[in-house]
Parts: sequence; C-alpha cells; structure tokens
Amino acid sequence: MRNIKPALAILIVCFALATAATAQDWPQWRGPGRDGKVAAFTAPDTWPAALAQQWRVVVGAGDAGPALVGDRLYVFSRQGEEEVTTCLNVADGTQVWQDKVAAAPVTGPAARHPGPRSSVAVAEGKVVTLGATGVLSCLDAASGKVVWRKDPFPGVAPKFFTASSPLIVNGMAVAHLGGAGNGAMIGFDLGTGAEMGRWAGEGPDYASPVVMTVADTPQAVTLTEKSIVGVSLLDGSLLWQRPFAQQERSYNSVTPVVDGQTVIYTGARRGMFAVKIEGVGGAFTATELWTNPTLGCGYCTPVLRDGFLYGVSDKGNLLCVNAQTGQPAWVDTAMTDKGSYAPMVDAGGVLMAFPSTGEMIVFKPDSAAFTQVARLKVADTPVYAYPVVSGKRIIVKDQDAVTCWVVP
Repeated sequence: MRNIKPALAILIVCFALATAATAQDWPQWRGPGRDGKVAAFTAPDTWPAALAQQWRVVVGAGDAGPALVGDRLYVFSRQGEEEVTTCLNVADGTQVWQDKVAAAPVTGPAARHPGPRSSVAVAEGKVVTLGATGVLSCLDAASGKVVWRKDPFPGVAPKFFTASSPLIVNGMAVAHLGGAGNGAMIGFDLGTGAEMGRWAGEGPDYASPVVMTVADTPQAVTLTEKSIVGVSLLDGSLLWQRPFAQQERSYNSVTPVVDGQTVIYTGARRGMFAVKIEGVGGAFTATELWTNPTLGCGYCTPVLRDGFLYGVSDKGNLLCVNAQTGQPAWVDTAMTDKGSYAPMVDAGGVLMAFPSTGEMIVFKPDSAAFTQVARLKVADTPVYAYPVVSGKRIIVKDQDAVTCWVVP
C-alpha cells in the first residue's frame, strides 16, 4: 500500500514483525507473531488445582482481546454509550489513562454482545482499536491522546458487527472496514491517518488479516465476505483470490494460517483447505494442495505446531489435523465449546484452549492423542476474547472484567 521497492519492503516487514514486541509482549491479535504462539513460557512440572489471581478490574463489556507491551496492558470495551480504551499497569491493574468515544448502539441478535470484538494492536508507540460499528482509532500509547480517528463507512458493518482485528505493519494500520457489498481493506499511515492504499473488491466478514511474503511481495491474507484473498501491502492491489462463500449460519470467522508459502483456511460446514501461493513476474497463483471437506472450524483459529493444526471443530470438539495432508490425527469426543469458540495458544511445552465456559484447558502438543494436563477456572462469566499469555501471567477478558492470573 506504500510505494516501497519490494526488496526494501520485505526487509521492513520482517524487521517490524521481529522487533514489534519483546519476549514478554503480546501486542496484537493472537500474540507477537499473530499466530497464537507464546514467545516465552515455561509450564510448571505440576499444575495447581487453581491459579493465583494477581488482580481483577471491571472495565466494561466486550470480546476484544487486550494487548500487552512492556508494563502496560491496553483493554478495549464498552461502558454505557461509549467505547473505552483503558491503559492499565500490568503489575497491579491500576489505571494509567482512558480514552472514551461515543459509540452507536449494537442492535439485533448481536446486541447480546454490545462491546467491541476486535483485538487491540500496539506498535511504534501507538494503540489502534476498531470499534463494533467500524470506527478505527489511533492513540498515543504513553498518554492516550487521540492521534487520529477514522470511519470510512459510517453506519456500515457486517451483520453481527465488526470483529476483524487491525494489523500494524510497515508504519501502517491496516483494517478491513465496512460490510457486505460496501467495504475495503485500507492502509492508514500510523502517524497521520492518511490513506496509503485500499482494495475495495469485497467487504469484511469476521476474520482478521495476517501477513505473508511471497516473491518479495508482502501481503495481507484474509477471509472476506465471500472469498479468501491476498492483498499487496505495497500498493493495495489484489494479488490472488479464491471463492469461499458463506453458508446459512456459517460465516468467514477464522483467520487463515500461514506456513511459508502455504495458506490454510477453514469455515463451519465447509471443511478445511490448503493452497500454495506462488508469484512470477508480478502475477500470483493460489494452487490447491489438499482439501478436507468434512472437518472444519467455525470460530477458533487453529495453531500450527510441528506440522499439525490444533483447534476446535465446528461441532465443538478439540481436534488435531495433519497440516501437510489435511487428514485428521485425532478428534476428541468430549464437547469443548458448543459454539466452537475457544481461542487456542501454543505455549511451548503445552497447548491452551480457552472455551467460552470460562475455563482454560491445558493439553499436550501430541499428534497421537488428546491428553489433558489441567483444566482450570479463569473466569466466572463467558469468555470470547483472545487471552494474553506472557511469562507467568495469563490475562483473560471475560464479559465485563479483565483478570490477571499467575502460573507458579
């Protein structure tokens, strides 16, 4: 979306992603690499019957995942008629600053979740949030002062309102805005809010963009309202596209998984697919590698670990799928989350699932069988937000509060 030579752009993207966070930071949707992986975590030899609660703060309604950078935790929620960004001291939960902006009501079936759904993104001293009705804000991370605020598609949002989490890369805030038939992926200059480029081919659904680089071309890969696409981060042009239409009560809600030149994507009742992205002479292709038409995910984005995908099926069961073939390694028979939610985290020695029941399920990263290690309560109300896992801290946003738990 910026006019940058490809060789330089790839260096900038790699540097930005590698240096955006320290080992303890969790600066965006699904963590430092936007892939659900924890950079530094050591599981205890024996898990306790319960985790110690370091602090708990009521912050308001919402399903947006917090972000942690340094000693500051950034939380995005709704309080009354306002959407509120709160900066907390991660050591004790005390408030550092708040920003409030008037927010339009969330109506219809989505009104049961009136707060924002999009996770906070923090980089280069800026905090970027995307409200439930599509208002994109950039705040100064130190003070909370508004740097800029945009609403390119006023009054337009997906059926269940905005859920795609913004991405900060290459000095831009990239967000998929608008709704069905009227939307665009837009890159905004992080410092000024000036528009750097857009692709307006399709509006968003509920998945979030992730970065991949092929043939020296960095691109944002995401599910849209009816496709999976790769959009250039150099100029906003469409590089490749494959149809992936919604079905009745089945939405494009899962962030694609990137493994080198392979993109794996999935949707409820539509199975799981893998394509190889190649670029020659500026032209890009997406060639199908495998398809599993019977096993898919509804809302849980799987994590990739040692050649296997771990997630929750669209029927609510924990699963493990061979990422090279698409064949299931195992599917647990127990119901984990009837809504097929449960954010998934790869914490090195263990995997963690956070179903909407308010539990944390800890299990082994084993492709042979599901082996539970621990099952611990981390919230008293339903959890849909992506957690923060950092060092010995596990930070969970539930229906109206954020809680910091400590692993021994």
